[in-house]
Amino acid sequence: MSNGERFLDREPSRRDERWLFIASPIIVLLLWEAAVATHLIDGRFFPPPHKIFAKIWELAVHEDLHEDVLASMRRIVVGTAMGFFPGVLLGIGMGLSRWTRAFFAPLVALSYPIPKIAILPLLLIIFGIGEMTNLMVVAIGVFFLSLINTFDGVRRIPKQYFEVARVYGVSKRDVFFRIVLPATAPSIFTGLKLGAGYGLILIVAAEMIAARHGLGHRIWNSWETYIITELYACLFLISLIGIALAFLLEKLETRIIHWKQKDAD
Repeated sequence: MSNGERFLDREPSRRDERWLFIASPIIVLLLWEAAVATHLIDGRFFPPPHKIFAKIWELAVHEDLHEDVLASMRRIVVGTAMGFFPGVLLGIGMGLSRWTRAFFAPLVALSYPIPKIAILPLLLIIFGIGEMTNLMVVAIGVFFLSLINTFDGVRRIPKQYFEVARVYGVSKRDVFFRIVLPATAPSIFTGLKLGAGYGLILIVAAEMIAARHGLGHRIWNSWETYIITELYACLFLISLIGIALAFLLEKLETRIIHWKQKDAD
């Protein structure tokens, strides 16, 4: 077996993973730059990365780009919180109570398949163009993902845990905080991570119509004025926000659900 085959067969170390995590986007950007320079792709529609980064710097220095970034991030955080906590509470309630599940399950089944961005016109009628419309779009999307993942987490708790707690006379409060919440925490965080990513998609789409500030609004203006480099600059910033959210939530999950990391190791 050659050295290359042995390298591919072994599991990557954490150091290898970190290097690959850094190297992969750099390689893609270099290939993109080379493809434009050699005219393999049209630079008018796919501007080279160095022009995109230059545009980001220009917008940051000479325009109010930071206000758009902060506006989008604020809407993601607040909208996610508005949908996450009710979704978790209802998910736990449906998982623990057959009465709650029987009442809400058909309502969730009816409303979940509706594309959340399709609700935007209705929200515009109710709230008009403004913050509440943008926040509600995110909140609705996050709500369903949090609810479904939390409900699934509660349903996966072995019934023996509840039977043992009943035999030993454990109070409902202790059952919730010592059994339900720890066992469901990984699923809750899965819903939060999925919801935050989905919320980023929704807020960008909503800002194109229902906002006067934000990265989505700037993307729409870039399209209307045909400033392609600015459009790509905004897309790049959105991807950075997504990476930052994923990183922060992963760190928060590791800190709170420390036993999950031990099991993985």
